[in-house]
Amino acid sequence: MAHDSDPELLVALALRLKGFGEVEAVAAVHGLDVEHVNAALAALVERGHCMAREVEGVEKFILTPTGREAGEAGLRADLDSSGSRDTVRSAYDEFLVLNGSMLQLCTDWQVRSTGGDGQQLNDHTDEDYDQEVLARLVDLDGELRRVLAGLSMAMSRYGAYQRRFRDALDRLLGGDLDYFTKPLIPSYHTVWFELHEDLLATLGINRADEGST
Repeated sequence: MAHDSDPELLVALALRLKGFGEVEAVAAVHGLDVEHVNAALAALVERGHCMAREVEGVEKFILTPTGREAGEAGLRADLDSSGSRDTVRSAYDEFLVLNGSMLQLCTDWQVRSTGGDGQQLNDHTDEDYDQEVLARLVDLDGELRRVLAGLSMAMSRYGAYQRRFRDALDRLLGGDLDYFTKPLIPSYHTVWFELHEDLLATLGINRADEGST
């Protein structure tokens, strides 16, 4: 049976992934109930592990340095108690193989070659070009689903990423082109970045040392 992580730990992890997030966005990362997220945030604030700030009338939350350290310790303990370290490490290694292809896809979606060394921004008026890039993304998504399936069988929280990737891809293939790379929405690239950071945080790997972006 897949290991279920403590909801408060998941809220702290979601804050790490978002950097600065409102309640609904934090809840969406791992598919948590908003009421439970509010309770977890209150507990984290009380312990000095996160703080709330109002931005344009919206309350948002951010981890404190102490909260980040506590979250990292909690993730290590959670991984050890799940007995899934080898599974998560193997999935991370597979993810890294796919990561280079994802970065190239994002570049190709945003910038087009004009021959030689010339480049121009992709204005998405060439439907054939866009469809070719999207077809490659669909192929990559199939490989990613295999990695996530194994992860989800070990740790249930990774099932939320499966749903979020599917939603982003469905929106993208349905014509909402923002759902490829646009930041600040749950675009395919946003969810990819968050999964990457989740794996790094869970395994205690520094992104700079990894050499990825």
